[in-house]
Amino acid sequence: MHKKHSPRTLSSAADSRELITRKPGAAAREHVLGYRGFRFGARQPRCRLLVPDGVVKVMLGFGEPVRIADAVDPRQSVTGTSMINGLRATATLGEHTGQLSGVTVMLTPIAAFRFFGMPMAELAERNLDPADLLGREAGRLLCRLSECRDWTSRFALLDEVFAARAQAGPECAPEVVWAWRRLGRTHGRIRVGDLATETGWSRRRLERRFREQVGLPPKQFAQVLRLQEALRLQDGGLPWAEAAALAGYYDQAHFTRAFKDRVGCTPGRFGTRRASSKPGDPLDFLPDQVTSVLLAE
Repeated sequence: MHKKHSPRTLSSAADSRELITRKPGAAAREHVLGYRGFRFGARQPRCRLLVPDGVVKVMLGFGEPVRIADAVDPRQSVTGTSMINGLRATATLGEHTGQLSGVTVMLTPIAAFRFFGMPMAELAERNLDPADLLGREAGRLLCRLSECRDWTSRFALLDEVFAARAQAGPECAPEVVWAWRRLGRTHGRIRVGDLATETGWSRRRLERRFREQVGLPPKQFAQVLRLQEALRLQDGGLPWAEAAALAGYYDQAHFTRAFKDRVGCTPGRFGTRRASSKPGDPLDFLPDQVTSVLLAE
């Protein structure tokens, strides 16, 4: 796990890297999970496998473009310097060569609904240019970020922008917020029918409103959370079989099939990549969550 709030500069003959993770200020804490400032100077291709994590990411870049491809079907890809990454049920591959710098903002889907003021189902499984959703405001924000003299001032600017826009945006239905939190507390181990009963809504109504305001249907979102729980448990030292059982999978075969369907490789191959990562190289976007692994650099 990477340390919170600590800048890192990692250097080798191949490239140089700077990474700073920061929690939002008090004004934005209700809406933003965290910030990740980065500056990479790669001399050879870097490829990162990003697993589904239940988080909406806004990458605001100042350097060369990144190619994002679906890990299960790499033919589906987009390229851009800045991107908004909606919730996904499958993993993605992030590839870049050259100078890459910027900041990534991690949002809960509830916060993203308020910030963008649009159905999250239209953003799910997609990677969009910020200008497609924010119009000219995206360009102005990028310009202001590039003019900031240091990371502290960049993060302060993001606190201001995200807190203000979220406050002005539409509110999620209390039943959707409750269901989203209930799924999080149970790591996805609750039936959708039971979830609907607890909200007082019909299953069909919950599925429709949840997909609209979170992005994925509740069953798919639960599957992402179960996968995350298995990854977290295994990363903490448990064998895959035990981690899978505790996360709610029927057996090892069930887990392996589900893992390949969502990540594009076997659990064993993923674990080997994690274990072979360079010491001190921060892999994860958020503490206590397994979010990525480096495939090549």
